[in-house]
Amino acid sequence: MAVNRAEQRAATRQSLLAEGRRQFTADGYHQVVLAEVARAAGVTKGAAYHHFDSKAGLFRAVVAEVQQELGERVATAAEQYEDLWEQLRAGCRTFLAAGTDPVVRQILLVDAPTVLGWDEWRTLDEESSARHLEQALTALAAAGIIADQPVEPLARLLSGAMNEAALWIARGGDQQTTEQALDRLLTALRNPA
Repeated sequence: MAVNRAEQRAATRQSLLAEGRRQFTADGYHQVVLAEVARAAGVTKGAAYHHFDSKAGLFRAVVAEVQQELGERVATAAEQYEDLWEQLRAGCRTFLAAGTDPVVRQILLVDAPTVLGWDEWRTLDEESSARHLEQALTALAAAGIIADQPVEPLARLLSGAMNEAALWIARGGDQQTTEQALDRLLTALRNPA
């Protein structure tokens, strides 16, 4: 019986996350009402509050889920290459391309920084995508492909630039031109062969 309850709780939580994601993407955070998410997910309002305490709690969980998925997408793209430089390029391009994904655009790039606040949003970003960027830069420096330098400030500079570029793409900026600019920026970091 306990397994059934645990499974039921997990299913309820997943239903709320899925419906929350759908509504936050379609309508934006400020237009979503937690009771309507619960109703659409087929659960009671009390169940929604039990799992997430508030609309902000549900949003925070959705943001964390989307951030993790994006981090995995970036890592998977990078892992398609053995060459460390190509790994960096593929990961960065994948992150930029995510700006065209409606879920990433609305939830991560538009709503999350204002709803969660900059510090919490950055913490979530660092736990997913930014962590991969710092690891890639560390490997490149260790291999002598880029200058040996403090990696953390470089990772923050690139992460900030890519977040801004992804938001620009999300708002209609040209992805191809942005990727070309990114390639020029990254090439400037590379040690001469």
